[in-house]
Amino acid sequence: MTRLRAGLIGMGAMGRNHFRVLGTLENVDLVGVVDPALGTAEHAGVPVHAELEQLLAAGVDYVTVACPTFLHEQVGLQLAEAGVHALIEKPLAATSKGARAVRDAFAERGLVGGVGHIERYNPALQSLRERLAAGDLGEVYQVVTRRQGPFPARIADVGVVKDLATHDIDLTAWVTGRDYVSVAAQTARRSGREHEDMVAVTAELSDGVIASHLVNWLSPQKERTTVVTGERGALIADTLTADLTFHANGAIPLEWESQRNFRGVAEGDVTRYALARREPLLVEHEKFRDAVLSGDTNQIVDLDQGVRIVEVSEAILESAANNATVKL
Repeated sequence: MTRLRAGLIGMGAMGRNHFRVLGTLENVDLVGVVDPALGTAEHAGVPVHAELEQLLAAGVDYVTVACPTFLHEQVGLQLAEAGVHALIEKPLAATSKGARAVRDAFAERGLVGGVGHIERYNPALQSLRERLAAGDLGEVYQVVTRRQGPFPARIADVGVVKDLATHDIDLTAWVTGRDYVSVAAQTARRSGREHEDMVAVTAELSDGVIASHLVNWLSPQKERTTVVTGERGALIADTLTADLTFHANGAIPLEWESQRNFRGVAEGDVTRYALARREPLLVEHEKFRDAVLSGDTNQIVDLDQGVRIVEVSEAILESAANNATVKL
């Protein structure tokens, strides 16, 4: 396999995780980092630059972009102009207009662009998607996600919708193979910051599937749960622990009349699947490396999908601002 020269922009909390993975990624050499805040000539033996132009002058095949969201459009366009492939942390850009500009710039130059929606590489969600595709649930009725936890002081330029709910937008569309048709949302600002720190979303997907997302930065406990309900039961993924559980509809009829009327379906067997667990960020980088080498983007979140996710997130914010359902 050809060795690739990789760079990294941004050494914040997520950037340091990218640095760790890139430093050990097979057939990839991490040759430079851009972060003026580091104030040093190198970090763990890797050259540190104050400007992107310095990294480009060193020669790179692709770059991972982990700087603040408001810089994604500017940096993405610079990388496209330089003919450099890029894996850009989610969301693709701060606005859908900016996301489309980055997508178009990469497409015009035939470059591989990906978006860092890491949940796609979580073993629990990958297994869930495979089981849905195999028909384990039969017809899918509903998707419910909960993504809650304490406020991350590192985030200042966007709210909880674009920073966190974009994960749920992407994974819901991906595991079901359906697109968002409409959204209705409520947001709140409880921490005194400019951007929203809580959102509740109800959405309609194609084929009439219902989805709902509860997302906040105000919970003392961290929760990352996806529940897909269908005609044969429910699949529950916990992406913190990478566990997947199947709750089957019961085959034994209930004889207790009041219980049968209340529950609608009987409780059946519960199965917890044994899954191979690899670090999602490592798998994401492996898939992007392979896409750069082969040109095949089927295993990554491409820029078209990245644009759509930003469009849905903007529709959620529009709905909350106008207290109205927004069609996509």
